Amino acid sequence: MDELGLTLIFLTVLFLFLGSGVWVAASLIGVAAIGMLLFTTRPVGDAMATTIWGASSSWTLTALPLFIWMGEILFRTKLSENLFKGLTPLLARLPGGLLHVNIAGCTIFAAISGSSAATVATVGKMSIPELRQRQYPEKMIIGTLAGAGTLGLLIPPSITLIIYGVTVNESIAQLFIAGVFPGLMLAALFMGYVAVWGLFSGKGEGKSVKKHNGRLKDVLQLLPILFLISAVMGSIYAGIATATEAAVLGVVGALLLSALQRSLTRKSFMEALLGATKTSAMIAFILAGSTFLSLTMGFTGLPRTLAEWIGGLSLSPWMLIFALMVFYIILGCFLDGISSVVLTMAVIEPLVRQAGFDMIWFGIFLMVVVEMAQITPPVGFNLFVLQGMTGKDMAFIARAAAPMFFLMVIAVVILALFPQIATFLPEAMSRR
Repeated sequence: MDELGLTLIFLTVLFLFLGSGVWVAASLIGVAAIGMLLFTTRPVGDAMATTIWGASSSWTLTALPLFIWMGEILFRTKLSENLFKGLTPLLARLPGGLLHVNIAGCTIFAAISGSSAATVATVGKMSIPELRQRQYPEKMIIGTLAGAGTLGLLIPPSITLIIYGVTVNESIAQLFIAGVFPGLMLAALFMGYVAVWGLFSGKGEGKSVKKHNGRLKDVLQLLPILFLISAVMGSIYAGIATATEAAVLGVVGALLLSALQRSLTRKSFMEALLGATKTSAMIAFILAGSTFLSLTMGFTGLPRTLAEWIGGLSLSPWMLIFALMVFYIILGCFLDGISSVVLTMAVIEPLVRQAGFDMIWFGIFLMVVVEMAQITPPVGFNLFVLQGMTGKDMAFIARAAAPMFFLMVIAVVILALFPQIATFLPEAMSRR
């Protein structure tokens, strides 16, 4: 059977499973098993056991559940309340007022969470009632939360970056460091948009902020959070700790922080542990399924043939990047970020390496593009989270998030024109 026929069979069976409500991981394993039975002579059970064990026993993956656990612990503390109180006096007088707190709060929480949905839920839980009370437009409240919440995928420690690093065998520590400047750049674009809106609308807090003493006391509440972020990322950049060791440091710091806030109880500890276990198991299951599917496609020769076909189109490197951006945006309309990455890397990685792109840079580019998918219907995870929190319909939320989508497109263009934004810190780190 030709490669087009194989591709159609794989895609048809996969979308049939996904459309029937079967788990993503089980769908991947099912497609791989059917493909191996029909198109190869290798025993399915032996290949499945070997591949899934190999995918699940990677030492690099140990950082994943630890960072997830750190985020789960802090999610159950008074972190969001302290973030809002600490950022309000610093940002309230800017054009756009407290909308900047949405963006800055998501940026800070992204640096200790690694999850886009957790970032939106944590910051939104505190900011939405406050912003509504001050009569900010609903579209701006939802739009800034939707866009800034995606920073959980880019700013380290990003769970999706860990998955990408494991899949393409690149340094997790360098990927983490590479995400710092692009993440801050994207946050600056969001804040710039809010400032311009504030100037034209005249919306701000003016003098309705607390006096100096109150402001200082609130700002000091940010120090424990900033110290934890600095300890985790600083240990990686200085070469003192690997990503896994930094994750252990993060968990210990999160436990100490929650204990000092008196929010660490037996119940909250068990809830955080169970939450991290469920999320980690789900991601590991998806990764194992995608690895098995990649093995099956490798036996059929499909990735190699597709790579050769795309190579035969004689696309320039930047045309390839543009095509991949469109491809991932469309794919993200139907799959979450992690599934999009693990499903496609077997085919995409050889193309990107052959085109001469740095895989660290491409990982950051990919995270920004996958971030766009978090706010595109029908399967935009951030949109679902905000729908549950605000009670607005999906069409309204998608329209509110649209300006942030276009700002991310601008970020991709800037990243393509100035790749040093992503590569400067990893290169400096490697020279240490």
